[in-house]
Amino acid sequence: MKRAIRSVKALSVAVVACLGVAACSPATSDPAQTGSPGAPQATEMTFWHNATTGDGKAFWDNLVSEFEASHPGVTIRAQAVQNEDFDGKLQTALNSPDAPDVFMQRGGLKMHDMVDAGLLRDVSGAVTDTQREELGQGAIEAMTYQDKVWAMPDTILPGGIWYSQDLFDKAGITEAPKTMDDLFAAIDKLKAAGITPIALGAKDAWPAAHWYYWLALRECSPETLDATIEARKFEDQCWTKAGESLEKLVAAKPFQDGLLTTPAQQGAGSSAGLLANHKAAMELMGAWNAGVIKDLTPNKEPLADLSWFPFPEIPGSKGAPGAVMGGMGGYSCSADAPEQLCFEFLQTIVKADSQIAYYKAFSVPPLNSKAKEAVTEPFNIAIMDGLANASFVSDWLDTRLGQNVGNALNTAVVDLLAGKGDAQHLIDSVNAAAAKE
Repeated sequence: MKRAIRSVKALSVAVVACLGVAACSPATSDPAQTGSPGAPQATEMTFWHNATTGDGKAFWDNLVSEFEASHPGVTIRAQAVQNEDFDGKLQTALNSPDAPDVFMQRGGLKMHDMVDAGLLRDVSGAVTDTQREELGQGAIEAMTYQDKVWAMPDTILPGGIWYSQDLFDKAGITEAPKTMDDLFAAIDKLKAAGITPIALGAKDAWPAAHWYYWLALRECSPETLDATIEARKFEDQCWTKAGESLEKLVAAKPFQDGLLTTPAQQGAGSSAGLLANHKAAMELMGAWNAGVIKDLTPNKEPLADLSWFPFPEIPGSKGAPGAVMGGMGGYSCSADAPEQLCFEFLQTIVKADSQIAYYKAFSVPPLNSKAKEAVTEPFNIAIMDGLANASFVSDWLDTRLGQNVGNALNTAVVDLLAGKGDAQHLIDSVNAAAAKE
């Protein structure tokens, strides 16, 4: 599941105290939620997430069951939508009478577009002082637009390179690459040892595009990156240099055969599956990858030799050293969702106990500060440390650019991988898509 996964469980004292208590609830004009005499009370909600299998799906099933148990008479109809289909189905549903009441939110310009189209309910009232303290003000602000909160953040999942320590040992690689030159050296050693260096699920486009995103993060200064996203004009040479760096990587032939028809996360033949079964040594992916890989190993157990390192630096470039890119995930209420019930569900998702269960189910760092104390895996601790010490943090570029321009960027990267375009074609494609908006 890409760039968003999720959480469960019992209720914190603070949240329990608010459930069903008008004084803790936001002001509302929804007659079904005012609690006024004779007003109907919502008893059913629909809920979409993207955990279709394994512990992740079980996690959401448990969360829903516990929420229903704490809300007698309420039914939550959960639907797991495959990640690659999620955005398309959601867009269709939000523009129909069958919009899910609660759904996974990727944030960024995609969320802004939903707000501008009147498809979301303002959830500012669901964010209490407890959420602000435990989730962090920065996470709340990431889901804020036009001075209102439109999603409850539940995760920040930075990207990085996952690798098999056993295969690195077999190839004689004694230290994780710190620079792109180190990465090229590791690729050469792995190829010499008969090991496919990097797995890539280019069929889904976005995993291929992540390579360009990261190279751009390394080549461009934070100011240039932000200004370009704002102006939607890719004019600085750093964007072209990132494309040329990707051309150099492709020329080194680090990826498996058939990368253009390989999915990212579905089945043993996916890029995650290749790493899970020691058919490739590395994969560039978000912090959710350990959980995906666990479901794809032969015994459905965590990959014992799985490790992680930050995306390599490019010495002398304009990118901020230690800059991080990742996905801020959360959950939104659609415009017609029952307000109070939806708010209580959002609050349940992010309380500490739920976030601990979320971490255990998906093997990802939780967002809730209290839940972070439960994390033990070295790779998750390294990911949290990298995020905490990052000099600059950016959301995924396609999320920041919005659906149309983001898709144009992802497609152009795949074209480059397929030999149908170069760095300049990539820049021209993105600028052309932006010019149409």
